[in-house]
Amino acid sequence: MERQRPTSLRDRARYRFDTTLARSTGMLVSWLVLSCLAVVVPVSALVVWTDPGSPRSLSGRLSEVWRTSAETLRLGAPTGAPVRMALSVLLGVVALLCVSTLVGVITTGLGERLAELRRGRSMVLEQEHAVVLGWSDQVFTVVGELAAARAGARCVIAVLADRDVAEMQEALTASLGRGSAVRLVCRSGSLTTVDTLALVTPRAASSVLVLPSEAPDADSEVVRVLLALRAVLGDEAGPPVVAAVRDRRQLPAARLAAGGRGTIVETDATTARLLVQSARRTGVGEVLRDLLDFSGAEFHLVEVPRFVRQGPAGARFGELLLCFERAVVVGLLSPDGQPRLSPAPDTVVGPGDRLIVIAHDAVREAPADFGAYVDRTSFAAPRPDPVGPVRVLLLGWNRRAPLLVEALRDSVAAGSVLDVVVDETPAAPVQEQACSPGDSARLTVSCRRGELLHPESLPDLDLFGYDTVIVLGADAVDGPGHPDDGVLVTLLILRELELRAGRILPVVAELGDHRNRALAPLGPASDVVIRGELTSLLMAQIAHNPGLAAVFGELFAAHGASVHLRPAHHYTPTGCEASFATVVAAARERSECAVGYRRIDPEAGAGHGHELRLGPAKTERRVWNARDEVVVVANESARPDRPHGALDAVPGMRHDRGDDIAPSGGSPGRRPSHDGPEQDRTRREKGADG
Repeated sequence: MERQRPTSLRDRARYRFDTTLARSTGMLVSWLVLSCLAVVVPVSALVVWTDPGSPRSLSGRLSEVWRTSAETLRLGAPTGAPVRMALSVLLGVVALLCVSTLVGVITTGLGERLAELRRGRSMVLEQEHAVVLGWSDQVFTVVGELAAARAGARCVIAVLADRDVAEMQEALTASLGRGSAVRLVCRSGSLTTVDTLALVTPRAASSVLVLPSEAPDADSEVVRVLLALRAVLGDEAGPPVVAAVRDRRQLPAARLAAGGRGTIVETDATTARLLVQSARRTGVGEVLRDLLDFSGAEFHLVEVPRFVRQGPAGARFGELLLCFERAVVVGLLSPDGQPRLSPAPDTVVGPGDRLIVIAHDAVREAPADFGAYVDRTSFAAPRPDPVGPVRVLLLGWNRRAPLLVEALRDSVAAGSVLDVVVDETPAAPVQEQACSPGDSARLTVSCRRGELLHPESLPDLDLFGYDTVIVLGADAVDGPGHPDDGVLVTLLILRELELRAGRILPVVAELGDHRNRALAPLGPASDVVIRGELTSLLMAQIAHNPGLAAVFGELFAAHGASVHLRPAHHYTPTGCEASFATVVAAARERSECAVGYRRIDPEAGAGHGHELRLGPAKTERRVWNARDEVVVVANESARPDRPHGALDAVPGMRHDRGDDIAPSGGSPGRRPSHDGPEQDRTRREKGADG
C-alpha cells in the first residue's frame, strides 16, 4: 500500500481558510476586515515613518498611523480618549453600511432594469418588416433567406421567441455574419399571449412566419400561436402568414386558425417526399435547394409577351418556351390562382394567364423569339423510359418513415420491394406502421431488426442488390449525443463497404443539423437531405411572394409535376454540340420543360466535379457528354407512355448509367450483378458509347 504523503502547512492553512469562509456571511466579512487591516495599517505606518514632518515621539507617530488608517477606511479620524475613538469607528461603520446598502439598492434596480431591457419588452416601431415567431433549427435558414430576398434594400427582421434576447441576437448574428446589413430586432416572451405578440407589431409587417419548436406538442403550439395572431390582426386585411406543422393531422386545425391569409406547410411530408425524389436520382435535392433559395434561380410570375398572342385562339404554351433568353418558362397561372406546371405544348394560353418562369432575378429581359437557335437535326431519337420494379433498403425508423413508405408506394412500379431494418425499435410495430392500408401489390414491405452501428451486420444485407439505400435518423436523443450521430456512423460504414467492394452504392441520408452536411462521408452517388431545410426555404419564398404558394403546392404534391434529372442523351446524342435552345425544344417534344443542366466532368470520378446551371442562355452551345444530365419539370401522371408510379432509374446499381436497362435489371426475379470494378467500368464505358 502506498504511503500517504504528509500534509503541508500550506495545505492545512488553506483548508482552514476555506472551511471558515463556508460557515457564514459574518465569517466572510470578518476575513475581509482582517485582510483590509493587514494591508492598510502596515502601509500607513510605513508612510508615517518615512515622512520627515511626522512627530518625533512614538505616541505621536501611532496617533498619525491611526489617523491615516481611519481616513483610508472612512472610519473618521478623531484622536484622544479610547471611547472617543471607538465612537468614531462606530459612526464610520454605520455610514459605511448605509452607503453600501444604498449602492446595493441602486445596483440591483439598475440590474433589473437592464435585464428587462435585454428581454426586449419595448414595442417594435417598424413598417414592412418581417416577423418570425418561434425558435428552432429552421430559424437560421428562414432569417438568412429573408435577408437574401431583400438584399440591397432596407431589411428589418423581428424575431419573437421564449428565449433570452442576447442569446438569440448572438446566434442569429453569427449565422448571418458580422458584416450583414440586416437589422435584427429580438423580443422575448410567450408566443400565445396577445400582448406579447403585439410587441413585434405584426399588423404593420410585410409577412409573418410561424416556426414549430422541437417540443412534442409543437403543432398544438403553432395552432395556439395562429389563434393569438388572429386575435391581434383581427378580421381586417393583414400581412400573409406562413406556418409549418409536422403532423398532417394538425393541418385542418392550423388552416382554420390561420384563416384566409395563411399558408400552412407540412414539414414531415415534405421531407419524406424529398427523400424519395433524391432516391430517384442523385442531385435532385441540390436542384430543389437552388430553386428555393434566393442566391440562385427561383420562381417568378410574369406577363405573357404580346408578340406571342397571335390569332383568335391565343398563343400555345409550347410557343412560349423559347421567348426568353435566360428565363425558363415552366407553367401557367390562371387568373383564379390555379397553377399548371409543364402542361401539354398545345395548351392554349387564356386571357389573364401569367407565366411561371425560373430565373436568377426578376425577369427584366425583353422577350424575343429564340427558335432560330434550335437545330432539329440534333434531336436524340425517342427512347422509352425504363420502367420496372425496384428494391429499396430503409435503415432506421422515425415519425417520418410511414410518410416515406407512403410516398414511395406512390412512386414505384408494381412488384417493388422495401426492406426495413430497425435498430432498437421492435420490428412488429414498425411492420404494422409500414404496412398501413395501401397498394400492397405495388410495394411489398418487410421489416427486421439489425445492429445498424456495427460494421459486421450490414454486409449480411446484400447491399448491392438494392437500387437505393435510405438512412433515417432518430427523432430525438435523450442524454448525451445527437440524433445525427447514428446516421453519420451508418454512412461511414456504408462508405467503407462501398470502397471495399469497388462499386457505386446510391445512398440518401436524412440529417437534422445542416452543419453535419460537411461531416457526412458520402459516396459518388450519395446525397443528404436536411430535415426541415426545404420547408424553411419554402416558407421564405412564400413569405416573399405569396402568389407562388399554389405553385409550390403543385410542385410538391404527391401527384403532379415535379423536378427530374434526365440523362442528356435523351434529348441530344452524346458528343453532339448543340445549343440549350435545342435541348429545350427536344424536351418540349416529350411534354417536358427543360430548366437547366448538371454538367459532369468526364475526367472526374463518378458523381464528382459537377456543375449545376439553372436558366442558362438559350444561345449557349456546348458538347453534351454521356454523363451530363438535364433538369426538367415534368408531369409524369399526364404522360400516357409512362405508368403512374414509375421510379427513375438510379445509376450505378443493377443497371447502367445510361438508364437503358430497367431498374430491376430486366425481369423482376433477376438477381443483381456482382462484377468487380473493372467490369463495372467496362459496362459504363459501353453504355456511354451506346
